[in-house]
Amino acid sequence: MFDTLSDRLASTFKNLRGKGRLSEADIDATAREIRIALLEADVALPVVRAFIKQVKERATGVEVSQALNPAQQVIKIVNEELIGILGGETRRLRFAKNPPTVIMLAGLQGAGKTTLAGKLGHWLKQQGHAPLLVACDLQRPNAVNQLSVVAERAEVAIYAPEPGNGVGDPVKVAQDSIEFARSKQHDVVIVDTAGRLGIDQELMQQAADIRDAVKPDEVLFVVDAMIGQDAVNTAEAFRDGVGFDGVVLSKLDGDARGGAALSIAHVTGKQIMFASNGEKLDDFDAFHPDRMASRILGMGDMLTLIEKAEQTFSQQEAEKMASKLASSKGKDFTLDDFLAQMEQVRKMGSISKLLGMLPGMGQMKEQINNLDEREVDRTAAIIKSMTPAERQDPTIINGSRRARIAKGSGVDVSAVKNLVERFFDARKMMSKMAQGGGMPGMPGMPGMPGMGGGAKKKKQQKQAKGKRKSGNPMKRKAEEEAAAARREAAQSGNPLGLPQGDEAKNFELPDEFKKFMG
Repeated sequence: MFDTLSDRLASTFKNLRGKGRLSEADIDATAREIRIALLEADVALPVVRAFIKQVKERATGVEVSQALNPAQQVIKIVNEELIGILGGETRRLRFAKNPPTVIMLAGLQGAGKTTLAGKLGHWLKQQGHAPLLVACDLQRPNAVNQLSVVAERAEVAIYAPEPGNGVGDPVKVAQDSIEFARSKQHDVVIVDTAGRLGIDQELMQQAADIRDAVKPDEVLFVVDAMIGQDAVNTAEAFRDGVGFDGVVLSKLDGDARGGAALSIAHVTGKQIMFASNGEKLDDFDAFHPDRMASRILGMGDMLTLIEKAEQTFSQQEAEKMASKLASSKGKDFTLDDFLAQMEQVRKMGSISKLLGMLPGMGQMKEQINNLDEREVDRTAAIIKSMTPAERQDPTIINGSRRARIAKGSGVDVSAVKNLVERFFDARKMMSKMAQGGGMPGMPGMPGMPGMGGGAKKKKQQKQAKGKRKSGNPMKRKAEEEAAAARREAAQSGNPLGLPQGDEAKNFELPDEFKKFMG
């Protein structure tokens, strides 16, 4: 969604790099480029004005003029101001002291409230809660059925006593759900309310009546991130008519310009709390302004990537794989282990999304977007077409075995051959890393052939290995006697070969040393 904005900002900052000092004209030109980028991204005009004013004030101040790298300092300022516009700090859910905690979802029809109710329920369940979804959208056709399907997929409970489709009282359903939640030990109640195609009095009144009936701990306004400036107007109308505590952005994976997302927190004074960026139940997470600003500026989002990895990979499994790679040059690491690791990564989500979280990947957007996600499935099919013996020891895979595997997995023979070769290369590299040898191909890293310290070490070893004895018999004899004396000294616990006992008492420094010492 923020690709266009990211590209414009990246090209703006590129023009600043290499300048030892920024003039006022440079700062004005940069501010103008940032203003155009934000307006093109559909950010609200008052927000753009406030943002540019802050950036210019700080950029013309001491922190940039005295900085060693002014361009980096300007990027830092833009990053901090973006975080401020997006809400500053991460806002967490407020839970009631006495359960159940009531969360009410409000918003226009089509914003994605019903789907989001299931995602929020799934997310809360992962946090250790027992959520209950309540069907209070009795207006829209099949809204109750949709919530039932979503609840089943999310494996959370649902309270839907009325069939909907215009039948039933949503306020009574909301009231009764609280008592039902208490009796069934649900600590969080998520109330899905009806929406309208636009703001009208009936919608506002119904939302206000449900709010007064259940007294929610959190009222979350669900907004479609793709509807542009109207999202800001709708948010202001809901804030004044019903009131809400936080914002949830849905459809953040769309290709719209996304400026509304940057505007809502600043205009309404209410922070964005959650973001939905896909159709799957797991495509939902808490909104972190600092991480979103980092993504917009092409700096990646390593913290979210680490959190996803921690949720997917168990510590025990990770240690088991590491020990396999570290032992006997990684030969214990088999294709079965490779398949298991691949499936774990797949559980983390889309490969292109994961790559997009890495710093610097903004320059490779085209390659990431063209990435074929089905390649992982093809690789899995090839491995699953092998016998247990072939997975344990791929070296036994000969021509006839390759043909059989290719036929079983529906690929060319060359694909099987390439996979086995890639596996051996990957295992070799990972084994080297697990044993502390550094990453092959990275300059200056230890253990790298022809790079940095590794090359020097090899050269030194070669010289030492090739050291020859002196051709002079007298000199050679003196060297041998000195070596024997050192060995004897080492065995006697005196590795430096200094005199000991009576010899030490009678020991005197040579005349040259006495003169030197005065």
